[in-house]
Amino acid sequence: MRRSFSRLFSPLLLGGAIFSLGTVLASGSAPGSGKDVQNAPMQIREDDTPLIRGVKDGTSFAPIVQKVAPSVVKVFVTMKVSQLSNPDLDFFRRFFDGQGLNQLNPGQSNTPTEHGIGSGVIVSPDGYILTNNHVVNKATEIQVVLDDGRKFTAKVIGTDPQTDIALIKIDTENLPALTMTDSNRVEVGDVVLAIGNPFGIGQAVTKGIVSAKDRTTSSDGDEDFIQTDAAINPGNSGGALVDTDGRLIGINSEILTRSGGNQGIGFAVPSDLCRWVMGSLIKNGRVERGLLGVSIQSLTPDLAKAFNLKQTTGALVGDVSAGGPADKAGFKSGDVIAIQWSADSGREPIKVASR
Repeated sequence: MRRSFSRLFSPLLLGGAIFSLGTVLASGSAPGSGKDVQNAPMQIREDDTPLIRGVKDGTSFAPIVQKVAPSVVKVFVTMKVSQLSNPDLDFFRRFFDGQGLNQLNPGQSNTPTEHGIGSGVIVSPDGYILTNNHVVNKATEIQVVLDDGRKFTAKVIGTDPQTDIALIKIDTENLPALTMTDSNRVEVGDVVLAIGNPFGIGQAVTKGIVSAKDRTTSSDGDEDFIQTDAAINPGNSGGALVDTDGRLIGINSEILTRSGGNQGIGFAVPSDLCRWVMGSLIKNGRVERGLLGVSIQSLTPDLAKAFNLKQTTGALVGDVSAGGPADKAGFKSGDVIAIQWSADSGREPIKVASR
């Protein structure tokens, strides 16, 4: 049976909760944004001290949930979508013979209004909120509901489809921002909690472990997911994945499923990647990436033997784009690049073999 990677955003049609199967789009900026974007600096809280990994006695994660829950919000979006291009609407059109859809937005049957529910995480006391790009990328209106019941209209600061991260902001102060930590220090087997708004039923918490790191779900995008078996479902998009100290290690984004529901394989965008994306969105309104101009493949033991290398980690350069940065730097097809320590510059990529 074919695997299905599903976004966790939950559009609502006719009172039902249906998850989107949308894919990553092409641009990474806020509408109308440019290099002249001037946004207030974010006051994010960071704590990169190592997690104590000793086995702890105790029967409850309630103190952690009480600490984290006020920082996780509900995100309600309104969007206009084309019935002709939306598979969820096509399904309902067939099932209800089109009658129910026309009642959603009388007189506008070609562009019905769709409502959806996702989640978000407060990362700055002055109103910055992290969520997923696929939650807000088609939104005409975004409403944020805090844990204490207050409602705010949010604006999009910027989006980055390649990481599926979006940064939105509400106009208020003194919010309970969640502390972020270094996701590179997360280890497989660490206990984690997923907090969000599954199916729109209200805030819910599930427990699991980190199942794997550095996962990718497609050949597109800048993906470096944390995999977890904590139960996450449609509506959890943009919710928090936290460690046992209540620190943010990732933003829940996708699930691998055959049924449409949780099957114990979920993915979160690491907090370090989120921090980098947020910084770019605040500064420029979009994410700017470097271009090497090469295609690469993993260095296998057989390839390492062929190149007389003692190590088996690195990248084998395939094609080199003519006139690109790598071409100008002298890289050629067949070169091997690996990360090594240099006494002068520390950790850096070095060409360790040439054809």
